[in-house]
Order: sequence, then structure tokens, then C-alpha cells
Amino acid sequence: MAAVTTELTKTGDSPRRNGIGLRARSARRTRVIRVLAMLPFGLFFAVPLIALIEFSTRSSDLYGERTLEYWRAIGDNPDLLIALRDSLLLALITSVVALALLVPTMVWVRLRLPKLQRVVEFLCLLPLTIPALVLVVGLGPIYLWIAYFTPAEYDSSPLVLAFAYVVLVMPYMYRALDAGLQAIDVRTLSEAARSLGAGWFTVMVRVILPNVFSAVLNASLLAVALVLGEFTVASLLNYDNLQVAINLQAQASVGVSVALAAAALIFVFILLFALSFVGRRRSTAKGK
Repeated sequence: MAAVTTELTKTGDSPRRNGIGLRARSARRTRVIRVLAMLPFGLFFAVPLIALIEFSTRSSDLYGERTLEYWRAIGDNPDLLIALRDSLLLALITSVVALALLVPTMVWVRLRLPKLQRVVEFLCLLPLTIPALVLVVGLGPIYLWIAYFTPAEYDSSPLVLAFAYVVLVMPYMYRALDAGLQAIDVRTLSEAARSLGAGWFTVMVRVILPNVFSAVLNASLLAVALVLGEFTVASLLNYDNLQVAINLQAQASVGVSVALAAAALIFVFILLFALSFVGRRRSTAKGK
């Protein structure tokens, strides 16, 4: 009797072990495929960055040793530091203003005006179809009025570019936020919170935003990357930002401009990994 029981136990465990083994092999195969698929993209981004770093560390002498003189020159140039500071402030202001406009609007449309979702989507994606030159021509009179009503000490500040940059980043931020909102049941969450006595501000801050935190991070990252890399609008409107400063610096010293471009790329990559790490930690903590 004991032998029969042991045989049945072994027979019953065999399919379970086979299933576990199949899942483990499938997981390993998925990881390998993921690595192989991401490798070309990694090389696509890594090779230009390595080339920038290699060029920016060359000495003035053709056969000299590696040097960091171009990187040290970044800190010695106050105009570059001011342009970097203004671009970072622009990225922050643009992200905050765009999120403040998009998140409440998208949530409200989903809850109260679902038939207008296509209209809102069309309006948010419309800047993708407008060339930068046409956008500058349209924004020119607006900036003339801004300069007229702005105090003289703030008239030439590039921070006023935030108005134009909010329009530029809206299509990318809309897509990121829309993907996050589609992953949750906004109506059920909001109605449950409202039935418990929560106001709309509480629903937005303590119910909706925590559930789309990763989407908000992704949208903010897209805005930061676009603002730090934008050149055309700032140049045509005669404002100085990071890319305009790099272009002007290239006329005086190509090595310094290349070093600054490499530093900007490294900063964006570090920000990307930092935000993805924060989003992953938050998702893990939420799962626990």
C-alpha cells in the first residue's frame, strides 16, 4: 500500500515539475530575446555618446595624451552655466505647467465628457503637424505682447519660452498620460472616493495620481528631454538656451561644445535611469 502511494505521489508531482521547468525555460528564453532585442538600441545610443566623449578628451596636439581641458572649460564659461541653468528651469516649468493642464483635463473628460476624448486627443496631437517655423511665426505676436507687459529686467529671459514649450511637449506627454489612464478604471476609483466623502482635489491627488505615477514620470521625462534638446524655436525667437549656447560655443571652440553636448546626453540618460528606478521601486512597494 505504501509503495502504491509513493508511486502515485511521484506521478502527481511529475506534471507539476514539468510545468515549473517549462515556465523557467520560457522565462529564460524571454530574457534572452529581450537582451538581444535591446542590444541594437543600446549600441545605437552608446556609439555616438562614446564618440562624443572620445572627441572631447582629445588634446590640442594630434598625438598628445587624453585631457579634460574641454570639460573643465565648461565650468569656466559663465554663459554656458547660465544657459544650462535656464534650460533646467525651463524643463521644470514646462513639465509642471503641462501636467497641471493635461492631467485634470484628461481625467475630467473621461469622467464627464467621454464623447470629447477624440477632440481633446486631436488638439493635443496637433502640434506634431505644425512645423517649428510656422509655430514661431504664430507665436511671434504673442511674445511681442509678453515683452510689452514684462518688466525690462525679465524681457530677455528665456524662461518665457515655457509657453511655447508647453505646446511642443503636449503630444508626447498626452500619449504617456493616456496610456497610464487607460490602465486604470478612472470612473470606478473616482466614484468610490466620492462616495466616501472625498472632494475632487482629494480624488485627483490621493487616488488618481498615485495610480498613474509611472505615466507622470514618463511624461515628465519626455518633456525634460525635449526641452533640453530644443534649438529651433529658441533660436528663431532670439532666446538663449542650452542648445543655442552649444551652437554659439561651437564657433569658438568645437571641443567645448562637444563636451557640453556629451554632458547633456549623460545627464538625460542618468535622469532616465533615475526616474525608471523610482517608478520600479514604487511599483514593487505597491505590489507588496
